[in-house]
Amino acid sequence: MNIGENFFGKLNTFTGTTDNPVSGVGSVVSLFLNIAFVAAGIILLFFFILGGIGLMGGAGQDNPQKAEQSKKTLTSAVIGFVIVFAAYWIVKLMGKLLGIENII
Repeated sequence: MNIGENFFGKLNTFTGTTDNPVSGVGSVVSLFLNIAFVAAGIILLFFFILGGIGLMGGAGQDNPQKAEQSKKTLTSAVIGFVIVFAAYWIVKLMGKLLGIENII
């Protein structure tokens, strides 16, 4: 397996170009942003589940501190979602303003 061909694409000797999905800094940034937004979504889901389980577990006990901590976890997850959602649209807007197509 040739790692260079898999990551940078195979060189076409006739045209002198590569069939590279990662052709420059812009495409590397786009790839990183796609991975970052997917990772943020998975982490968000994890915290929603964690907060929900903690809230249900704290509701059946006489421990208001556990329920309060779960509420803080859910609140932080919602705030994180709003930040990631806003960042996504800011990146899309900047891509349109700068003329970079398919940035995300």
